[in-house]
Amino acid sequence: MRRSRLCRRLRRRPLSSYGARSTYRPRLWRHAGLLAASLLWLGTARAETLRLESAVADARPLVIYGVLDLPQMHPLLVDFHRRNPDIDIVYRNLQTIDLHARVLQQRAVPQADVLMSPAMPWQFQLANAGLSTPLETTSANAWPTWARWRQELFGVTFEPIVMVYRRDLAARMAPPRSHVELLQRLQAAPDQLRGRVVTYDPRLSGAGYTYAIEDARISARYWDLVQALGRSEAALEATTSAMLEGLSEGRYWIGYNLIGSYAQTYVANHPELEMVVPQDYALALQRLVMMLRDAPHPDTAERFVDYLLGEPAQRLLATQTSLGAVHPGVTGTGTASALRDAVGEAIRPVRIGPGLLATLDTLKRQALLAQWQQAFEGRAGGSRLSPDTASNAGPANNLPALEPASIESPLIASPSIESLPREGHPSEGPLSLFDPTQEPASP
Repeated sequence: MRRSRLCRRLRRRPLSSYGARSTYRPRLWRHAGLLAASLLWLGTARAETLRLESAVADARPLVIYGVLDLPQMHPLLVDFHRRNPDIDIVYRNLQTIDLHARVLQQRAVPQADVLMSPAMPWQFQLANAGLSTPLETTSANAWPTWARWRQELFGVTFEPIVMVYRRDLAARMAPPRSHVELLQRLQAAPDQLRGRVVTYDPRLSGAGYTYAIEDARISARYWDLVQALGRSEAALEATTSAMLEGLSEGRYWIGYNLIGSYAQTYVANHPELEMVVPQDYALALQRLVMMLRDAPHPDTAERFVDYLLGEPAQRLLATQTSLGAVHPGVTGTGTASALRDAVGEAIRPVRIGPGLLATLDTLKRQALLAQWQQAFEGRAGGSRLSPDTASNAGPANNLPALEPASIESPLIASPSIESLPREGHPSEGPLSLFDPTQEPASP
């Protein structure tokens, strides 16, 4: 009876609460090894908690802080628990800022064992400040050097940034399949596309700010594209889900710089939409995982991170989630190797290294956003942010940003997978930790 009530309660919870629109139907009891375990879900305003309890009397705890929705994390946790039935698992799904703030607040007495987040600068900052501990296992030593820093920080997913367009766009014009083609469409038909293109507002979205910086580093035509978006009065949203809903409803025709892992799931259920990995270059972000240095349960932490680096977990990422697998031994759809085969050297993974730290600097952030706003609004006559709004658009809530090298510096192409260094960058020494709960400095 308890199991039936639990399953019904989970099935009634719509995926909209996780950031999608289908129904979440976890197969809780598919594995015989879970017959002695119970799965509990607890929802709060700031976190969702997933528990897999062991039937073993002397079970060993594992506490994970992550930024990954439960439908994506569920198959990994179930499989890990099946392989490690002596571990009690607690997974807390947090917002990026909440995770970082909790770790800082609990620094003296850590409550988590493992951190897993796509906020690459903040994760690197914690590791660089000495809060991580090395993992010396066969899987860790064999992990691709472009997807790790030392033996402490590991990129375990590979998520491209994509475009999405409505299929009926083809009746009006050829859909863009690259950044260059998007710029050409905007320049050729600004009136036809007025208000029909949507992208992130980098002033309000950390994800949008991230992509703006990386686009500016890679493409010499990026600022031309921003100007063209402004001239066509492109819509600006704060989330990928808002862009996808607008595309599905027909308000927008083209979406630029959406998170591929979310777009893929949505597009699969909306045949009116098509997802495109840009052919000229495609940014790729990773969710970084690390073990905390003073983790309360270091043995189970090591077992879980080592599991994430193994082929079974990576194969699950490729086949049962919309996240991409990194492991070179895992091939086929849903892997970094498959994405590279599709678009070649156009893949641009964000480098894991000390350069990420510079993006937490408030003055650099304000400088880039001022340049972006001037390009977008200066010649477009579009709506402007009030001075108060602009000064209060501090660190965004989705993802922190990535380093622009220098706002005035020449554009630098991000490295391809093959050209990334063979060894991790040495640490530049611990820096004072950025506290996302503090108000940003006014410009």
